[in-house]
Amino acid sequence: MATIRTTHTGSLHRPIEVEAAVLAQVHEGAPAPPPELIKEGAAELVRRQVEIGIDVVNDGEVSKPSYATYVKDRLTGIEIGERAPMRTGRDADEHPDFVAIYDRIRGRAPAPFPVCTGPVAVRDTTAVQRDIDNLLAAAAAAGIGAERLFLSAASPGVITHFVEDHFYPSREEFLDALSAAMREEYRAIVEAGITLQIDCPDFAMSYNSLFKDHSIEEFRREVALGVEAVNAAIEGLAPESVRVHLCWGNLESPHTHDVPLTEIIDLVLGCHAQGISIEAANPRHAHEWQVFEDVALPDDRYLIPGVIDSTTNFVEHPELVAQRLDRYVEIVGPERVVAGTDCGFGTSVGRDKVVRSVAWEKLAAMVEGAEIASAHAARRAAR
Repeated sequence: MATIRTTHTGSLHRPIEVEAAVLAQVHEGAPAPPPELIKEGAAELVRRQVEIGIDVVNDGEVSKPSYATYVKDRLTGIEIGERAPMRTGRDADEHPDFVAIYDRIRGRAPAPFPVCTGPVAVRDTTAVQRDIDNLLAAAAAAGIGAERLFLSAASPGVITHFVEDHFYPSREEFLDALSAAMREEYRAIVEAGITLQIDCPDFAMSYNSLFKDHSIEEFRREVALGVEAVNAAIEGLAPESVRVHLCWGNLESPHTHDVPLTEIIDLVLGCHAQGISIEAANPRHAHEWQVFEDVALPDDRYLIPGVIDSTTNFVEHPELVAQRLDRYVEIVGPERVVAGTDCGFGTSVGRDKVVRSVAWEKLAAMVEGAEIASAHAARRAAR
C-alpha cells in the first residue's frame, strides 16, 4: 500500500542571519547577502526538513526576498518605479475595519513593488544555477537525492499580478514576454533532476484583487491566458517533473469573494504539469475536496492538498491532518495524494504571520498526520 508523501509550498523562515541581510538589502539598499550565507541557509533548511521527515524538500526560497518579485534581479525591463497602489480585495472593500488593522497585523511594510519599463529578457543567467547548486549540495549533506527535491519559480501570470506593466501594449504581450524569459529558469531546474514548482496564485487570488471588476467568465479568460503562458514556457519538459501551486492569497482575511475552485479547476487541469497544489486548510476552501467527486482527476495527475494553514499560529492536530488527507485519498487514492501546506511561511521576508518555531511544529504535525492517513488507507485496502 502506498505511503502518503509529504512536501510544502516553498517559502520557509530564512535563518535569522539571512533574513537580516535580505531585509537590509531590500529596505536599506545594502549589498546582497554573501553567497556563502545563502548556501549555509539552504543547507540548514534542508537539514531541518529532512530531520522532521518531509519527503520532498526545497531550499525554503532562501535566496529570494519574495516568491514573485525576485524576478526583478533576474530579468531585464523590471525595476522599482512609480506605480498605482496595489488594489485591495473585494472582501477588504466590505470590511474597512479589517483594512485599518491589517498592516499592524502583518508587521513590517513590504518591499516596494516593481514595474515593467522595458523589454523583458533574461539578465542574470547564474542566479537560478546558484539556487540549484546550493540545493543539490544541501541535499547531499543531508543524505538525500535529487528525486526528493523541488524548486519554486514564479509563473508569468503571478509576475503580472505584482509587476505593473508600463511598457507592453497588452497583458497578453506582457505574458508572452515573461513566458519566454522564464523558460530558461524552468528548464534549468528540471534538467538538474529537480521537480519544478511553478507558483500560480494568479489562477485564483487575482479574482479578488487585480481582476475584482471582472465577472467569472471574464476572469476565466484571464486564467486561460495564464495557463497558456505556463504551457508555452514548459513546452518540451516532462510533465512528471512539474507541479503548479495555486492559492487565494496567503493572508488571514475574510476571503468572502474568492473564486470557487469548481469555476477554474478545468482550466488548471489544462496545465501540462503532473502535480496540482491547492489550499485545503483555508476555512473558505477546506470543503472543496468535494470538487474531485464531480471532476475526475486525470490518471496522470496527483494532488497536493494543503492540510496545514500558513496564516495562523494554531498547530493542527495530526488527527485533523489525517482527516483532511483521508477525504482526498478516498477519491483519488493514496498514491496520488501528497500532503502539503496551503502556502508558504515566508512568502515575503519580514512579513511572516506564523512565528518560526510554530511553523516547524506545524510541519511536524503534517508529517505525523500523513503517517496516520497512510495507516487509514492501508486498513481500508485490507478490508
